[in-house]
Amino acid sequence: MLNPTVIAIPVFALLIAIEAWLIIRENRENFDCKDTWTNIFVGLMSVVWGALFGLVTSYFYLSIYEFAPFKMPMNAWWTWILLLFVDDFAYYWFHRFSHEIRFFWNFHVVHHSSNQYNLSVAVRQSWFSGFAHWIFYVPVALLGFPLWAFVTMHGLNLIYQFWIHTKLIGKIGFLEKILNTPSHHRVHHGVNNPYLDKNYAGIFIFWDKMFGTFVEETETPRYGIIQPLKTHNPLWINTHGWFEMFAAMKQQKTFRNKLRCVFGSPDMNL
Repeated sequence: MLNPTVIAIPVFALLIAIEAWLIIRENRENFDCKDTWTNIFVGLMSVVWGALFGLVTSYFYLSIYEFAPFKMPMNAWWTWILLLFVDDFAYYWFHRFSHEIRFFWNFHVVHHSSNQYNLSVAVRQSWFSGFAHWIFYVPVALLGFPLWAFVTMHGLNLIYQFWIHTKLIGKIGFLEKILNTPSHHRVHHGVNNPYLDKNYAGIFIFWDKMFGTFVEETETPRYGIIQPLKTHNPLWINTHGWFEMFAAMKQQKTFRNKLRCVFGSPDMNL
């Protein structure tokens, strides 16, 4: 079963190259070549690691699917519409918890650690996130959606999110009220105070409006993480969060506070 995001890799590569050319043509100083190549390498390796974790997580998904009281008929159009919203709703909560709980943030910080914002950042993904992220999609299996259908829809969800990682597209009218757009996602990657931990949407921005996590883009975002990661070492990019967490745990005297280092907020001061 081939993930749609893997099939889309050649298209991603072409669009990254076109955007880079446009940025360099406007002002070469606005383009960080080393960061872009780092993003691409991290992204390619995340595909490899994702395939390995996928073998295990697929087994879990199939096992849970067997307990679903009703199996969705994927030959009906309405089940695909339902799956679109179910998958995107699950993605919203996965994404939100990935910012609110340090254990999950340690995976997701990889994606945010670039201080650039361009299409190459979209593929800058954690190598090891498959270890835990499947947990958020257990409800999808229990609702009776077969694995092949979930993989297809979730892949299309991630493909959609590729194009919103750009500064070259401004606001796009009434679609801003419904869809996650480059403007909304620039906010999500911003570390400005009004923007922190906002706009978690995958495809539909109304999840953020429903749950109080939406902020409009009103000022130019500053990108990256609060404590900038000044390295292009792909292994450190993928592991620094864990070392920082264990260092924080070591400083705590009580077991309760050690647990808070793992399951509390990433920016929590104990």
